[in-house]
Amino acid sequence: MATTNSSFWDVKGGNRSDLICGRSAHYTFGNRHFPALLCSIIVLGGFLKACLKNSEVIVLAILFLAGLVIGHLAYNFVEMHEIIYPLLRTSSFSLYCYFSPLIIFMAALDVDFYILKNVLWQVLLTGLISCFVAVVIVGNVVMKFNNDSWDLQSCLLFSMTIAITDPVHSVNSLKTIGISKMYTDIIRGESMIVCSFTSIIFGFFRNNILHISVFREYHILVDLILNVSGSIMCGYWCARIIHFIFTDLYSNTLTNIVLYFSMVYMIFYLVEFFGMSGMVALVTVGLNLDSLSFKPRIKLIITKFLIMFSSMFQHLIYTFFGIVIGCGETKYFRAHTVVFILILFATVNIVRLVTTVLVSPILMYSTYEYNWRWGAVIAWSGIKGVFNLLLTPDVYNLAEQKIESPQMFILYVQVVSLMTMGINSYMMTHFARTLGLCTISLPRQVAMLNAIKHIQEIIQNTITLFKTEKILTNVNWTLVEEKTKIRYSIPPDARQFYNISRDGTGQESTTDDALIEEARLHIAMIQMSSFEKQCKDGILDVEAARILIGATKSYCPIQGKFMSIYDVFTYVKARSWLMKFKNMLTFMEYHKDESFFILPWKNKFLVFAYHVVFSEEFEYTGHIISFLYIYPMILHLWPMARKLNVLSLILVNHYFVFLYVLQSALKILILKKRYFHQHWNTVEFVIMLIGIVDVFCIYFVKLRPEKLVLIQITVIIGYLRIIRFIPLIKLIIPLLIKTVEVQIKKRLSLMYSITKGYVKSQEDTAFLIQQISSRESIYQKLYKILEINKRDAVKELGLIEHEGRNVLIALKTKQAIRNVIAKALKNLTFLWSRGIIDDHEGIEMNKVLLAKIKALNNFPMEIPPPTPDKYLHNIVWLQNKDVLIEFFKQRAKLAYFDYGEIICKEGEMPQGIYLIISGMAIVHGSSPTFGIDSNLRSDRESVTKFTDYYTCGDIIGELSCLLKRENEYTATCETILQACFISLEDLYEGFDVFWPSLEYKIWLKLALRTAYQYFESALVDEDLKFQKCVALNLAYVATLSSYNEMTIDNTTMKFVIVVYGSVIDTRTEVPYLAPCILPKTCEQVQGTSDLSKLLVVQASEPAKNNNHPSVIAITDPQMTDREYNRKSKLELETGFHSRKGH
Repeated sequence: MATTNSSFWDVKGGNRSDLICGRSAHYTFGNRHFPALLCSIIVLGGFLKACLKNSEVIVLAILFLAGLVIGHLAYNFVEMHEIIYPLLRTSSFSLYCYFSPLIIFMAALDVDFYILKNVLWQVLLTGLISCFVAVVIVGNVVMKFNNDSWDLQSCLLFSMTIAITDPVHSVNSLKTIGISKMYTDIIRGESMIVCSFTSIIFGFFRNNILHISVFREYHILVDLILNVSGSIMCGYWCARIIHFIFTDLYSNTLTNIVLYFSMVYMIFYLVEFFGMSGMVALVTVGLNLDSLSFKPRIKLIITKFLIMFSSMFQHLIYTFFGIVIGCGETKYFRAHTVVFILILFATVNIVRLVTTVLVSPILMYSTYEYNWRWGAVIAWSGIKGVFNLLLTPDVYNLAEQKIESPQMFILYVQVVSLMTMGINSYMMTHFARTLGLCTISLPRQVAMLNAIKHIQEIIQNTITLFKTEKILTNVNWTLVEEKTKIRYSIPPDARQFYNISRDGTGQESTTDDALIEEARLHIAMIQMSSFEKQCKDGILDVEAARILIGATKSYCPIQGKFMSIYDVFTYVKARSWLMKFKNMLTFMEYHKDESFFILPWKNKFLVFAYHVVFSEEFEYTGHIISFLYIYPMILHLWPMARKLNVLSLILVNHYFVFLYVLQSALKILILKKRYFHQHWNTVEFVIMLIGIVDVFCIYFVKLRPEKLVLIQITVIIGYLRIIRFIPLIKLIIPLLIKTVEVQIKKRLSLMYSITKGYVKSQEDTAFLIQQISSRESIYQKLYKILEINKRDAVKELGLIEHEGRNVLIALKTKQAIRNVIAKALKNLTFLWSRGIIDDHEGIEMNKVLLAKIKALNNFPMEIPPPTPDKYLHNIVWLQNKDVLIEFFKQRAKLAYFDYGEIICKEGEMPQGIYLIISGMAIVHGSSPTFGIDSNLRSDRESVTKFTDYYTCGDIIGELSCLLKRENEYTATCETILQACFISLEDLYEGFDVFWPSLEYKIWLKLALRTAYQYFESALVDEDLKFQKCVALNLAYVATLSSYNEMTIDNTTMKFVIVVYGSVIDTRTEVPYLAPCILPKTCEQVQGTSDLSKLLVVQASEPAKNNNHPSVIAITDPQMTDREYNRKSKLELETGFHSRKGH
């Protein structure tokens, strides 16, 4: 309530005392048993919810009836009346403040702000239309059919109260059947807007009761602006504070939870205290928080607590208001009451239907998915709940005329809310299923079936391994396999079928477009999951991840739109305004021009003037003069002070004008014509001229005081004295330039992180798209789009790196440090969980590592690039060995290339290898031959060119130099490029000196790159890093020349991959062309090319690999061929070969 009313119903102006439940309280007040009542309600609600898991409405109905019984007993028995007396003495506004903040915050936290932002104005219009229609229709129905003599204000307030759609229960039933989150967020967003708007209107009425004399149109407008804009600003900054607190690595989870709930109520009470809307503020806070605003896994814990408290509060609310209704006199419960409740129920649904019809054109314009089916579901979404009940007592408290049965307001609202929870929820789910809105799309069906198949394979592999353990020999494995077998089938009513057809020209039908559209939405989900995972792993910072997720959700509703890196840049609006602002500041910066001045040594006055003009003291004196004039200017602008100090102000003005004339005269004397080349000198000269004109005008006014026009001109010029402060801007400009440069560097780092995260998401998505598309044509289209988008992102990555080299070196160094510490934290967690490190040691070591991560916040924004010879340490096959580095350091040369210059040309013999130090090159050429003879690769030839981008750290020409064969591609500079060049002669001299290890290591590096490029899915569980392969011999390269043979031992060799050349199975005479994985059935191979290279991945446990089903499944020869053919064909069509580890 607005006032501090002592009970739910406080009769003002009446001649009777405060009667509670029809009985005067002539006993001593006490609340000894009220806590027991609270605990009993909570326990009963929890027990009912545990027994009736899927029937929340039945639980609330039972609690409502229990409250009715308790209230009726209190009405008849003093003992029960004493127990509930503290509830009846509680202010209704207090109950609103106790329960509503947590519930509205939970609803707002569950809404996806990025989805809501795309349809924000549509949701706002929907909410306003819903309020208007409800007030008009429900108000008229209540005034016509109600028999309790409600006044107009009561009818309007009641219609506004019952118009609120509960933000929690309105979408609960839809969330359980897999409805698109976009529509649940639209419904929930509209309900929060209506709830916030209604709370603001009720606040106006409360203020009217307290300050009836000031309730005017101006007061309403000011209050509305303060409630909306002020509350939104407070909520936004509170969300920023919460984000800062809860992303702190040192914060304790339990402390965070306590602080979290405390801040929710503190924000609500503080905002309400300052005259704004706490409801709007909490909605803003909830919308601005997401999973990235918390430490990993803490949002799940907080959400669980929110759901628990929200459920408990709802149980208490429905029981409390049942008690209040039961305390009323039964004579007001008549047959007309039931009829009026039914009329109200029908009316609120009609209001919802009319609202849906009115807003359907708006929603159809905003999203292509909206249709009449969704309209039918949304028409039943007008479910009422706790917010309707919490505001209902104010209908009576704010009414102009009090009625004798105030509990009837609550009865009507509470019964209607229970009816809508039961009937409307059922109708929503029934319509959604009947109209086919719950169907699972074909890509989702394929993804689910593939996931189940993968899980079943894991289960089977686990059973196979357990069978080898002696202790489990007497286990009934047949029964184990039977019980662990997953039998899952998609319900027939949830399946979505497509009729695949083609027209006579072989073009794809519209069904193919529908499949691609469904797959596009699935790809967007995979990308957002990749962004979140990168953020949690420390690869991507929070701001970059939030921008990428927001961009994905913004472009997701656009039909047929696959988000490219240019779309992301458009979404973030890049950094163009910062660069323009910096250029403007640089233009305005003051520079002393002494370079063209020849000092006349014979003229001592000019020499003296020169030293004066170009001294720092002269500049500071000019600024001090401008600062000193602040006080006279204030007196001049203040009418009273101006009248009292006319003569003093005139003298001071003459003095300052004289100083300006002297300053300009000295500069003109020294600089002469060059004086006007500096724009600040021009500004000072104009200020001096206006000052001289001002002095003469004042003089002429004294001579001719009757000239009104002259007086007006003098007054205007007097106000123009304020331009004398313009030169002070010169002091601020250098500081602004430094600030803008810092922001540009931050923006550059952000754009690099965004682009890098986008490239990684494209790689993750390309790895998973075969799980969501069973059709080859769909797979090819999706793969082509993803590879083109990745190519564009790699290009932008190189351009960004070229633009801010020092900034990105610092960023990469910082990310490398964070990744190393993150890995150390994982190892610490493992040792801690195994008991190798006790709790005290683990906590101390964890603090040390977290302190190192926190120290990265002060990491420098720029690091100068290393010298060119230091880049030799980045060549992986040199292994950071001093003897190898020193050898090539003496022979390496620096090579510089301008934009558009060709580094190497396709078909020409290589001159050597180029290690790129800075800049970017575009590489394009024919499809790689992999050393396969032309008569064997006739089916693989293609005229399609591939394209790739090489940036800092990449090497051009390795394979061509190894083979001493023509280059297979042309490399052209996209930017100015600097490279470390090692000639072919020096390289082969190194081969001779360090034979055979150096050449072998280069082949091993190329073999690993080829294997991961084409068979990443097969090698996903292998840790085949170059250093480990060299040190631990996890994999090695075998060489076969023409007609040489090699025996394959499947017990020691896990994978044998042909990475260059071709071989043939000596037993079946089946040819295998690079790149491909040899099947397990292959026991001996023979080289068919001049040179063939095979990468052999050794088995870690040879004894167990024979019966390892996962290996057999992965290396199935048909799957390998199909996977290669598909990938190679797509790469030829897209013209882009992806490189891992870029």
